[in-house]
Amino acid sequence: MVRWVRPLTSRLDETAETLGAKAHGLVTLHRLGLPVPPGFVVTTEACRTFLRRGRLPDGLHAELATAMRGLEDATGRRFGGTRTPLAVSVRSGASVSMPGMMDTILDLGLTTEATTALAAETGDAWFALESRSRFLSTLAAALTDGTALAGGTALAGGTALAGGTAGRDTADGQAPPTSEITAIEAVIERRSGRAVPDDALAQLTLAVETVFSSWDTPRARTYRELHGIPHDLGTAVIVQAMVYGNRDEHSGTGVAFSRDPNTGENVPFGDVLFGCQGDDVVSGRSPTRPLRELGSREPAVWAALVDALARIERHDRDACYVEFTFQSGELWLLQARPGRFVGAAAVRVATDLADEGLITRQEALLRVSPRHLRHARTPRMAPSARADILARGIGACPGAAVGKIATTTDAAIRMSVDGPVILVRPETSPHDMAGLAAAAGIVTARGGAASHAAVVARAMAKPAVVGIGDLTVESTGIRTAGRVIDAGTLVTIDGTSGEVALGSRRIVTDTADAHVRRLLAWADDVSGDRSDREEAERLAAAHAALRRARSS
Repeated sequence: MVRWVRPLTSRLDETAETLGAKAHGLVTLHRLGLPVPPGFVVTTEACRTFLRRGRLPDGLHAELATAMRGLEDATGRRFGGTRTPLAVSVRSGASVSMPGMMDTILDLGLTTEATTALAAETGDAWFALESRSRFLSTLAAALTDGTALAGGTALAGGTALAGGTAGRDTADGQAPPTSEITAIEAVIERRSGRAVPDDALAQLTLAVETVFSSWDTPRARTYRELHGIPHDLGTAVIVQAMVYGNRDEHSGTGVAFSRDPNTGENVPFGDVLFGCQGDDVVSGRSPTRPLRELGSREPAVWAALVDALARIERHDRDACYVEFTFQSGELWLLQARPGRFVGAAAVRVATDLADEGLITRQEALLRVSPRHLRHARTPRMAPSARADILARGIGACPGAAVGKIATTTDAAIRMSVDGPVILVRPETSPHDMAGLAAAAGIVTARGGAASHAAVVARAMAKPAVVGIGDLTVESTGIRTAGRVIDAGTLVTIDGTSGEVALGSRRIVTDTADAHVRRLLAWADDVSGDRSDREEAERLAAAHAALRRARSS
């Protein structure tokens, strides 16, 4: 008999093709003894069956109920219960990473009664109602592909239907009124055509269907086409007990790279938010703090995170990326995957890992592609006293680009036919994928170095500047530092310095650094050819020699 659901434990021994890369990574974290919220995974085969038949596979509903009972036993809580209620996150996870392209639903299981029970258990009505509104917000986005979020129905407690919370920012600290939560439910029913179930298991079934359906959304299909990912893989669904980054003053969430993705330097790098949940960081909606601030505010969490990054690196023999939440001073890991650096950062990581003895020089050569090497000499905006700097933000992906300002995805696609464009947005989302693909560079008003815009820019090797605090984006243009700049105006951006300059500025390219020179010396040793050739050709010759050696 086909089994559609697997428990997330260290004993689970199946491939990423079945479990999805995210769940497969969580199994590895279990085996390393790292803290992972208990949960289970619905397989990619279940998704493929759903997409073929248009309904959930036979038997899946019963398996979900059984799996939830197991999760209740593991946590000592009750799903949708009237005492010690259990809430879960529901996340997508294909066998190939597609960051932000599919749906996530948080705090699922907080029915009306469970929300009341959570408030009674914690003595914190704000926390309970804010978590309930978070559930409704993420469900609304999933059910309507984002259309229910138009207009940004806001809650008094700082939560907005257009994108969650920035923490407890009310003057009196009171919870959002239940009337406003009821209003959100009405918006969902009106725009999606279905009422929010007030039964926890019904919510879970709906969420699984919705995440499966998000595999075929236009944004997901666009992403797969850009990255050469087959359309028939399907996604797994990971269900885990919620850990709350919004629980109290010692809670929060963040993303971390074990090494700097812009340079490859061996230092932890990322973003953190205090008193918030994970989608606030990766969406770019909220102004983040540098990861290093975690060390001063929550030293025990910082120490546990640094240890986890080191253990994952040693296991994977590669730089890594993790998403994490900490609740009341306790760290929990939600995802881990390879860092996937590009350009000079990829070269430095490969050579450093070889120096550290984690990989061989031959492995280091194979990890760097000729494309990485072509981007290793970073273009920058030439320094000039005459440069008219419009704005400064965070350099999120090295490189420089010149193009005309486009403030919407449609405009970027249309304008790119006549020349390079710079897509400028308040923040980007998966709905902007076509515009991101068309643009030569990316600028956002909000978000940090691990926001959606930054992650996608690095994957596409496109320069990006994020987190320009005083930038306002409108359909007709932008406003920054008291200046109004029309759409279609030519600008130059520098993804290293974080500068945006008016007009077309001169761009210069860095000379090859020591890491590139060392890698090329290794390449020449392998190929035996020291003739004067282009750098990417020297690396390609080494790759060919290594492949011949392996086949002989």
